[in-house]
This record gives sequence, structure tokens and C-alpha cells, in this order.
Amino acid sequence: MTLMVFFGCVFIAFGPSMAIFVFTVMKHPLRIILLVIGAFFWLLSLLFSALLWLAVVPLKQELAFSLVFSVIFQEAFRFALFKLLNKAESGLDEALTDEEKHSISGHKLPYVSGFGFGLMYGLFSIVNVLSSSIGPGNVGKSEHFFLISAFLTNCFILLHLFWNIIAFHALKHNSYYKAFLVLLCHMFTSCLSLLNLQQNTSFVAVLIDHVVLVVVALWAFFTVGGSFRNVKTSFSCQS
Repeated sequence: MTLMVFFGCVFIAFGPSMAIFVFTVMKHPLRIILLVIGAFFWLLSLLFSALLWLAVVPLKQELAFSLVFSVIFQEAFRFALFKLLNKAESGLDEALTDEEKHSISGHKLPYVSGFGFGLMYGLFSIVNVLSSSIGPGNVGKSEHFFLISAFLTNCFILLHLFWNIIAFHALKHNSYYKAFLVLLCHMFTSCLSLLNLQQNTSFVAVLIDHVVLVVVALWAFFTVGGSFRNVKTSFSCQS
């Protein structure tokens, strides 16, 4: 039973991510490199969050304090990632072939780096939960703890992907208020995780986070030039 829970949570948390990697990243070496860079920058944000947590001894037990500054550091390193890739993009134009340039052109660069950013978040957020699911059994305050954690992990991986697309586009076009909205959205959804501490409100957090995911996905879709006409055309198989 514990193995069923383990593999069920793994496929819920990382199933969509596996599909994204196989169909959009795996065949392109440059995209794999960008994914690793995005993951590394998330690890840097984790490092700085941990250093702050160690430094501010009186607030070590305050989860809200750690959560707020963790979000701030993540968005700060998202900005740093944008600055780095923006500078590197101009230099890479001279070194890459046309096919390689096309593989990371336009929104593909923030898409892949954001995927790496979110994937690393997902790995760190659920690794302890997955190890606990194998046994001995301990589901905390809710019998659906593992299931909720898996759905939230998948949700935040995708959110980071979409946030990265929106933030990069906003920063590139000096629309700083949109980048700030990404920060607020990230803060809001992260703070909702505090509801998981209460048994009767954990499903509320999952529901709201997935509603936000749909809204942010549509926002990212229109940001990269998508339209309802494109969707209709794709389903009707028209050129």
C-alpha cells in the first residue's frame, strides 16, 4: 500500500513535468542547459533563504516569516536569471547555428528556464513527503496529506513556468508592474499553503491555487501572443 501511495504521488506531482520534458526539452541540448541554469538559480534562492533563517534566530519557528522571505528571494533570483540570460542571449547569437537559435528563440527561453526553476522547487518541496509515504505511516493532520502535497507540487511547478514567461516578458518590455503582480501572485499562492496546517482548510488552498494556475496560464498564453482564434484553429486542424 505504501508503494502505491508513493508512486501515485510521484506521478501526480511530476507526471505533467515528465511530459513537458520529454516532448519539449529532451531533444534540444540548449534547452536542457537552460533548464539546469533555471534549477541552479532556484537553489541559490533556497541557499539565501536558509542563511536568513539561520541568522534570524528569534523567528526560526515562525513559518510565515520564512515563507515570505523565501518568496522574495525566489523572485529576486528570477530577476537575476532574466538579467543573466538577457545578456547571454545577445552573445549567443554569434555562436549558435540557426537551428539552435530557433530552439531558444522568443518565449522558449523563459519557458525552459522557468520549467527548471519550478522543477527544482517541486523536487525539494515533496522529497521528504515521498520518503515518509514509504513508511512507517504518518499522514500528519489530514489523511489526504500526501495527495494534497502531490497536487500542490504539480501546481507550483507549472505556476513557476508561467510566472517566468510573464516576468521575463514584463521585464524585457519595462512593464515592471506586471513583474510586481507576479511577485504578489507568488506571495498569495504560497501563503495559502499555511491553510494546510488546518485539517478543514487544506482542500480550500488546493482549489484556490488551481484556479490561480488556470488564470496565470491564460495570462502567459496571451503574453506570448496566443489567442482564442489560435486555439480554435489548432483543434480544427486548419493551417
